[in-house]
Order: sequence, then structure tokens, then C-alpha cells
Amino acid sequence: MESRMNQALVENDQLSPGKGRCPEIPATMVHIATEPLPVKDHFLWSMFSFVYCNMFCLGFMALVFSVKARDRKMLGDIYSASHYGATSKALNLAATLLTIALVITVVALAISGVIHLRPR
Repeated sequence: MESRMNQALVENDQLSPGKGRCPEIPATMVHIATEPLPVKDHFLWSMFSFVYCNMFCLGFMALVFSVKARDRKMLGDIYSASHYGATSKALNLAATLLTIALVITVVALAISGVIHLRPR
């Protein structure tokens, strides 16, 4: 009886994690999905560019790409939505900067007297 108890204690000591060998325990991986960053479609900026800054139809094209980005976002295609959103942002930026440059140029020419805004 005593030999059986000693044998059980020896087996128990070998299996304990702090002493001796530890039996192989299968690892469990848990994949926690993170929500993707929200995709910006720049729709309001595109509407502004279309109405006020539509130089070379860049505002219209920005509006088209904004609507495409919004549609792709609703379908769950994050990659395409971010691509269309970036294109819309670039077109909006170009339209806004060109319009600002045109306004500054016209004001500078009017102040310098090169162009006359009042009829003579």
C-alpha cells in the first residue's frame, strides 16, 4: 500500500508545473477582431467643391468619387471605400486650391490696375 502511495506521489511530482517535466498542453488562440477605422468619404467638402469650386469639373469628379466611397462603405468594402475617399480628397484639395489661387490672382490684378472691374 505504501509503495503505491509513493509511486502516486512521484508521478504527481513529475506532472506538477514547478518541478520536472510538464505534459504538453495544446495552446488556444483567440482572435479578437478589431473594428476598422471609419472611412471618410468627404461628401460635404465635395458638395461645396461642386457648387462653389467647380474649376475644370474637379468638384463634380470629387462628388462622384465621394458617392462611390459612400456606396462601398455601405457594402462593407473598406479597401475600395478608402481608395475612393482618398481620390475624392485629392480632387477636392485640387479644386479648392485652384479656386483660391484664381481669386487671389484676380484680386491682385484688380488692385494693381491691370484689369478694370468697373466700366469706364
